[in-house]
Amino acid sequence: MKRSEFIKGSAIIGASIAFPNLLKAASGLTDGKGRKIYQVISANKTMVGTLPVLRSFAGDHNDYVSPYVFFDEFGPVKIDPRQKPLRVDAHPHAGIIPTTYFLSGNGHHRDSLNYDLQIAKGDFMMFTSGRGAIHMEETGQGLYDDGGLYHGFQIWLNMPSKYKQLAPATEVFHPEKMAKINEPHYSANVVLGELFGAKSKVETLFPVFYFHINLNAGAKLSIPTDPQHNAFIYVIKGKIETEGRRQIEQNQVALLERGESLVNIFSEGEAEILMLGGKPHNEPVFAYGPFVMNTEEEIRKCISDYQSGKMGNPQQVDATKIK
Repeated sequence: MKRSEFIKGSAIIGASIAFPNLLKAASGLTDGKGRKIYQVISANKTMVGTLPVLRSFAGDHNDYVSPYVFFDEFGPVKIDPRQKPLRVDAHPHAGIIPTTYFLSGNGHHRDSLNYDLQIAKGDFMMFTSGRGAIHMEETGQGLYDDGGLYHGFQIWLNMPSKYKQLAPATEVFHPEKMAKINEPHYSANVVLGELFGAKSKVETLFPVFYFHINLNAGAKLSIPTDPQHNAFIYVIKGKIETEGRRQIEQNQVALLERGESLVNIFSEGEAEILMLGGKPHNEPVFAYGPFVMNTEEEIRKCISDYQSGKMGNPQQVDATKIK
């Protein structure tokens, strides 16, 4: 990828609005106050490099997803031993924190900060791009050697304006940094934030939460949140019921209204979800491909910095690909 090349608008590809799916059978939820659903959206299939992804939102719905700004599920896809790696060639970012979380398989990350990392199942990576940096992503060495399932999420956190000019940084957090909950009807991995007293050790610059929850059949949860913070739910597997007898199915996102604390969830069968959110930035968002800033002038500076090589050399970042 040449310095002058990146896709305009690549971060502005919306998902599909889903029609309400109301349950006709008896509800599994008890009556009580909880967050209402603003909208349900269905993820759309797309490609990033040679990697198939399901995209739920990208630069839109900011009133309901901020401080997040972009949401992709990659895979699940089966990788054969010695298969050519699925890859996203070297590309820049600025103003955001791309986070990567692996459910299965492993990945290879290389960036202009001289990090060359193999990221394993259960790991969580934060690539704080700040004023600008370049990275390359592909399926990892373990999958190349032995094959297996490649599955996870790349979800971008938008940085508040006061942090957008920070020096870039790369951090990988192993599972022991995250809090675990194991109860008879559900289990949870608290990647960011705090859930029922279980607090992640991964520190963030602003209030945000990221919960990976597995629900057994018949599970009911009432998850407390700050009423003024955003919250949304993505269904990885199965289906769940939320307020208003709304059914949320696999690969759908339920955007929740603010104003109430509790997020009420019921799962008739087994289900797996992500629940994310945090304090909304309430700032203007200007997005151009991989850059997310607050003004058009800032975007133009990002483009100039990238083209002049201030963010690094993409050819050098790509030089250590798995063959």
